[in-house]
Amino acid sequence: MAEVLKLEVVTPEKYVISEDVEIVMAPGTLGEFGVLSGHTPFLTSLKPGRINYKDSTGKENLIFVSGGFSEVLPDRVTILAESAERRQEIDIDRARAALERAQKRLAQEKADNINFDRAKIAMYRAIERIKIAETQGL
Repeated sequence: MAEVLKLEVVTPEKYVISEDVEIVMAPGTLGEFGVLSGHTPFLTSLKPGRINYKDSTGKENLIFVSGGFSEVLPDRVTILAESAERRQEIDIDRARAALERAQKRLAQEKADNINFDRAKIAMYRAIERIKIAETQGL
């Protein structure tokens, strides 16, 4: 059996997860990173994307995070996220509607009231949520 570490994903509203895991993969702003028990401590910011982890039974799980921060310690990974959803909690119809809205905003060439950076981020978040929700076998 592999050594375990504690994974905690927390948003301002709730604890999304607090359990023992074998490995955590997360979307750091400087690139994806992986953590096993005994990892060197570090802090990093997160970009929107997926947290992929294996629980203590070896089952793979996915969580969407919209960004935030991660603290890695030898026995613990704490993720403070703006928002987070387990794969099974993602409302795929809502995510598809958000993607459509973002694409429409980006398609407007000369709109003075459109924040294109914000629309691109919204589109990326929606795409990631859809990919995670459509993942099979987890």
